[in-house]
Amino acid sequence: MSDQTGVIHDIGYRGYDGAREGTRVLATSLYVTGVRHAFGLGRSGRSKVLPFILLGLGALPAVIMIGVVTLVGLDDLPLSYAAYLSQIQVLVTLFAAAQAPVLVSRDLRYRSIVLYLARPLSPAMFALMRWASLATAILFFTLLPTIILYGGGLLAGLDSGHETPIFLRSVALQVLLAAVLAGVTGLISSVALRRGFAVVASIVVLVVVAVVVRIIQEIADFEGIRTAGEVAGLFSPWTLHNGLAERWNAGGTAVIEISGAWSVAYLATALVVWAACVALLVRRFVTVGSR
Repeated sequence: MSDQTGVIHDIGYRGYDGAREGTRVLATSLYVTGVRHAFGLGRSGRSKVLPFILLGLGALPAVIMIGVVTLVGLDDLPLSYAAYLSQIQVLVTLFAAAQAPVLVSRDLRYRSIVLYLARPLSPAMFALMRWASLATAILFFTLLPTIILYGGGLLAGLDSGHETPIFLRSVALQVLLAAVLAGVTGLISSVALRRGFAVVASIVVLVVVAVVVRIIQEIADFEGIRTAGEVAGLFSPWTLHNGLAERWNAGGTAVIEISGAWSVAYLATALVVWAACVALLVRRFVTVGSR
């Protein structure tokens, strides 16, 4: 028998002696990647089509409005910031419903969350970063036309002292709205793991329910039953937003104008819905991640 000798091949692997990054860096990277994926960045070209079409459709009327204000020389915007957001609420809802499964459903359905959790990252932190990414993407979607209206209006000569407080109140309400929408659609997507089911369920909850609530409010307003309309407004994130915007002089167009006590109830309801949805989302990720 001939003697066989072993051969060591240098295939270029190098050791790592740099700093070991901790949980904060992992969470930040996951958050940034999630925001990018919500708009299809870093993914296939087909993934960019829907979010950017919706984003363009949401911002285009704002550009046209600024052109009209500039050419005609209007003293006020044709629509306030909150009223404009109310007009494009279907586009915002479609964006949230379509992109929530991208950030939530896939990790649970294909159990890729187990790979993430192999690193020093807890399931709760993973869920929170997914929610934060979706909320940031929704907020960017709503803020883009708002900033166009505000910045374009100031350049067109509108009074900054009048516009700025309304703009800031509208932005604060958009932060609350984005948090709630991300919580609702994220929770739905964590349960309905197939994207089609998650999108349909989110649309039913956010669009169909909002339409039903608005019909109830219009009937209540016509019949003079204000309390019924105020109670109905508690069941949709959009009527919560519109009611608070109307009450806080942010340019809202609510069907029922709520009183001071109801504004507290509306704000409390929005915060409770947000907290409950995020808590249930975290629980869902913890349950799946522990299997």
